[in-house]
Amino acid sequence: MTDRRPFLRSIFDAAVAAAHPDVVLASRLRPAPKGRVICLAAGKGAGAMAAAAERHYLDTLGLEPSRLVGIATTRHGHGVPTRRIKVVEAGHPVPDEAGLRAADDTLRLAAEATPDDLLLVLLTGGGSANWIAPVAGVSFAQKQQVNRALLRSGAPIGEMNIVRKHLSRIKGGRLARAGQRAAEIVTLAISDVPHDDPSAIASGPTVPDPTTLADARALVAKYNLSVDDAVRRALDDPSNESCKPGDPAFARATFELLAKPKASIDAAVKVAQDAGYETIALGADLEGEAREVAAEHARLALKARSEGKRVAIVSGGELTVTVRGNGRGGPNQEYALALAGLLKDTPGIAALAADTDGADGGAGSATDPAGAVIDQVTFAKMKAIGLDPKTYLENNDATGFFAQTGDLLLTGPTLTNVNDVRVILVD
Repeated sequence: MTDRRPFLRSIFDAAVAAAHPDVVLASRLRPAPKGRVICLAAGKGAGAMAAAAERHYLDTLGLEPSRLVGIATTRHGHGVPTRRIKVVEAGHPVPDEAGLRAADDTLRLAAEATPDDLLLVLLTGGGSANWIAPVAGVSFAQKQQVNRALLRSGAPIGEMNIVRKHLSRIKGGRLARAGQRAAEIVTLAISDVPHDDPSAIASGPTVPDPTTLADARALVAKYNLSVDDAVRRALDDPSNESCKPGDPAFARATFELLAKPKASIDAAVKVAQDAGYETIALGADLEGEAREVAAEHARLALKARSEGKRVAIVSGGELTVTVRGNGRGGPNQEYALALAGLLKDTPGIAALAADTDGADGGAGSATDPAGAVIDQVTFAKMKAIGLDPKTYLENNDATGFFAQTGDLLLTGPTLTNVNDVRVILVD
């Protein structure tokens, strides 16, 4: 039996490398302005993006250090050393007080921008949780509770962000409004959302928002979210409407995507093709319940197996988990767990499912698993110690399952985020 784990990891690593800030950022940065570069970054790759911006302006362009200021807010454990741009590590997926303070400091720096300054906003996935700035009348604890409810609801990220935007002083274009006196607002983003909608990446702090308070209220009702009365009042308050197209805040604002999930999935597909696999590329924008998508992909794998084909089934996107149990894990681990139950009697199958940021769900720690790997060794271990995947699925405890089989994928922070990479190899 050939060990496919190193090859699966090489596919994942290729996807991550295609979207790393060190690769994609420098060529897209603007010339130095007359005044200062004010760098405001958020998300799991924010520290790496800030460091890359520093190298460009300080080392390549020779900018006077005093003319570069900023703050980068990232997930705990995802910080990197910087010289001029302060890096703050904050909570994700549930915001914490570090993110609260960082968002206030970010808004303050934006408001200090003058007509000589470049406001450089660098975004990766995770920015929605990292930048927490509740609207008036909503406490920090109430905003945390909303986030927890959304995370447990099974709502896709786009819908989660609609609610978040209408309870925030920084999301939904409001950062651009705070910094609108700058000579230019340039936002450079690494996309972690299906279909690469700028208003969904980090909840669109510098772009117009097409969604409304009414949309947010409808989602609270749709998912029967348990929220405080103060939150309901805030969602009824017209002053909390997000910034719309035509707002003066966007008069000198531009937005560019540095990396998209599709480019990373294309890189993964190429590695598989170069190794001689026929590829079934399912796209970079998949959404849906993790266990249901796993069932669809298992059917494709079993069909390929029955036809004697050597196939790599590759997909991206961002799956969801409707939490019904009290276990641990994220959508990639749950997907892998569902696959393990469906493919356990099938030889010649190996699979990897992981988040490109290096953390799949979890408690917000840098040591959280990126996902999981399954193969014949997994299936043998399941039988040997009497593990029933269905039981663990019912409790949403994929981490508990794979901790026993030894199949958790532990990469540490990758310093980027372009959604998930899932690969099933049929040999």
